[in-house]
Amino acid sequence: MINYILRRLFISVFLLIGVGLVSWIVIQLPPGDFATTYETFLKNQAGMTQQEAEAAANRLRVQLGLDQPQWLQYLNWMKGIATRGKFGYSFAYRRDVGELIGERLGYTLLIALAAHSISTFVGIFVGIYVAQRKYSLSDNVASVIAFILASVPRFWIALVIIYTLVFKFNQHHITSFFSPEYTLAPWSWEKVWDFIKHVWPVVFIAGLGGVARNMRVMRGNLLDVLGLQYVTTARSKGLDERRVIGRHAVPNALHPILAYQGTVLPYMLQGELEAAIVLGIPTLGPLFYESLVNQDIYISGGLLFIYAVLIVLGNLISDILLAVLDPRIRYT
Repeated sequence: MINYILRRLFISVFLLIGVGLVSWIVIQLPPGDFATTYETFLKNQAGMTQQEAEAAANRLRVQLGLDQPQWLQYLNWMKGIATRGKFGYSFAYRRDVGELIGERLGYTLLIALAAHSISTFVGIFVGIYVAQRKYSLSDNVASVIAFILASVPRFWIALVIIYTLVFKFNQHHITSFFSPEYTLAPWSWEKVWDFIKHVWPVVFIAGLGGVARNMRVMRGNLLDVLGLQYVTTARSKGLDERRVIGRHAVPNALHPILAYQGTVLPYMLQGELEAAIVLGIPTLGPLFYESLVNQDIYISGGLLFIYAVLIVLGNLISDILLAVLDPRIRYT
């Protein structure tokens, strides 16, 4: 088991290096750079002439090091991450990228993990329930609801929720984590409840698609497993149906669910991104969107790199869980 984990860790190091290179290439694909965006601002908002705006943009490009070759910028970026844990300097915010991400990362991960937990447990238990009642009314209703949840755009659900909260329930201050009276207040149960009241729409929206997917996957896998010979043998021995399903069928049906855990957290972050942008919650989602619009490459690259780390860690955890569930995997 230890050798299995060490092999996965060794592979993960090289994978992260490759992902860092791909992330850098992706964020450099759009034409122009931050100085180009700054030049457009000077011409349209500051009233400068074309020549004045170009000269100011060129000076900024030299000041920020954007005139250097791309490969040199990439090496300096990776060197900063590897040696100092620095993701660079934000051009738009004029702050360290690590500080900007650190301010929002905790809340973002908390929301994503809450959405992931709800979608996993609810989806699995609903999938187990309807699989035992194949083609019944509850099975058909759950399938229709799952199809709707997986199909409806998250931004539309966010718009419906924000309209309902504001115009039907007269709820204010929905574009922050706390109400004004709790922003600087020390943590208490009242502040925790206020935090939940502000973030539940994001958790709900981010988890909807996960509930639908986990339910459908669990239902399909459990139906396949229930038709296998060893399940028939267990029943023929007189075992209780609950024991047959819980001890023999469900563990084997969980394999695809556990394998999916490696990518589920970034998937939740994607769902959180759409909802947070519409609701105005200050998580990593709006920050990532603004960095793409402003071509703030170090924020974009840093967030892509963090998402990649989460994927690699998630896959490592899912591999370990699968190895625990199925000993045969440990020797692959």
